[in-house]
Amino acid sequence: MHLRVYKEEVIEGLQRAANIIPQRTGAAYLRSIWIRAEDNRLEILSTDSNIEFRGSYAAEVSEPGLVGVQGRSFVELLRRLPAGQIDLLVDTAASVLHIEQGRRKYKLPVNDATWFQKFSDFPEQGSVMWSGDFFQELIDRIIYCIGDEGAGALACLFMKPGEDDRIDAAGMNGHQFAMIRFVNDDLRSLLPPEGILVQKKYLSELKKWLGTDEINVNINNKRLFVRMENRAESMSLPISSHQYPDYTVFLSRLNGDNISTLKLDRTEAQDALLRIAIFNTESNRCTYFELSAQEAVLSAAGQDLGSASESLDVEYSGTIEKIAFPTNNLLTIMEHYASAKLTLIFTGSEGPCGISGSDDTDYLVIIMPMKILDDINFSEEQV
Repeated sequence: MHLRVYKEEVIEGLQRAANIIPQRTGAAYLRSIWIRAEDNRLEILSTDSNIEFRGSYAAEVSEPGLVGVQGRSFVELLRRLPAGQIDLLVDTAASVLHIEQGRRKYKLPVNDATWFQKFSDFPEQGSVMWSGDFFQELIDRIIYCIGDEGAGALACLFMKPGEDDRIDAAGMNGHQFAMIRFVNDDLRSLLPPEGILVQKKYLSELKKWLGTDEINVNINNKRLFVRMENRAESMSLPISSHQYPDYTVFLSRLNGDNISTLKLDRTEAQDALLRIAIFNTESNRCTYFELSAQEAVLSAAGQDLGSASESLDVEYSGTIEKIAFPTNNLLTIMEHYASAKLTLIFTGSEGPCGISGSDDTDYLVIIMPMKILDDINFSEEQV
């Protein structure tokens, strides 16, 4: 194999490929970046055995071929080289890749093409267009509510055809739930009735890769496929076989009888919570709300840290006088809203609390209050 490329045309793709492969563990096949030269294109492939990345870039190919190279070493070397032309030549007999740029010459060991395992091809039939930046934002606004690895279905992003011709995208971890409902007829027709689940551990890499460009999306019974509109790069992720909990059970409580509603200024509340967080400790990590018609008194007390109390002008209607929430959780939730005003719907002092905003009409977050044992002790409830 012999080809010539320009660093500035391939380095971003190489770095994305390197982000996927394991750093130290796993088989040599998985720690490799595979480079294939043919038809004046350089194809870059990498996998961690679950996520698959493919990129195709312009190159001058003198001799086609396929070879695996030590992924992170290869990418780090090219990253440190100056911009410009780079020659890649495989010495099959010596099992090395020669990397040359002017008077700079390097060698890296390679894996034979017989080690290569076929990647999943993007299924062309039935693919649909979607907005890359919308998908990226969707992941950002839900991923912090998704459970960690080992939590089964709760460690996944869930997307399914919802009501009113919309799509439900949701995530929960037992204490928080986030959902975006949006309209995309083409994507909705692609989703199976039972929906799909994509594990959280794969979403971070997908989010970093997505940009503002349009993307092609397709789904089969095993994988979610995403490809740039120009077809230069694609990524595929496995679909989980877990069954997602029925979240409509606790959503319906937000529309039930005897709810209480609190309307407050988001920025003022965030500023107050940031100051109150100073007085939280590991064992006492929440903010206590004392509610009346036009005022909410926020407070916290930490052993050896003193106490804090702040008053906010609010609109409140309901029977709940006291309620408590984890301070940092509330702050994280509020960061994901654009609305100046937020509405908190309380279903009980220990029941699910829904958070919505007038400028975030399709976005809902549910947080569970902390059970108040006495003035300064709390235990967390689950959805």
